[in-house]
Amino acid sequence: MVTVHTRPARSDRTGRIPDHLPLLASGVINWRLTIMPHLWRPPTDFFEVEDRFVVRVEIPGMKDGEFSVSVENNLLTIRGDRQDTGERRAFHQMEIHFGEFSSEVELPANVDANQIQAEYEDGFLWVFLPKAQPKQILVGD
Repeated sequence: MVTVHTRPARSDRTGRIPDHLPLLASGVINWRLTIMPHLWRPPTDFFEVEDRFVVRVEIPGMKDGEFSVSVENNLLTIRGDRQDTGERRAFHQMEIHFGEFSSEVELPANVDANQIQAEYEDGFLWVFLPKAQPKQILVGD
């Protein structure tokens, strides 16, 4: 089972970029520059269906407990460390990444943090983020 850690969205809407988040590239939506160049990013799909957002990460060779999935300030972060065999070899072609990885997705709307689910199956990590329902405020008579 993949554990998802959540924190509520910040109430500060000043437009400032928090110090702990990667830098946003000016004029490019959802493209992030990282201050950790040793990390690689697995192929990640992000899409929306009627009642939820879905993130699919292609990352074969892992196990459920080897992922860190967190949601904070409407930013989904998936991290892990895919280990290679320690065997020495002379590569003629190398396209498969190993080591620490990170994938971040900025969520376009609030999600119900208590209902987020994640599962890992057949080399894909799936994260299901139900959309938060608007709160209705009743005005007394």
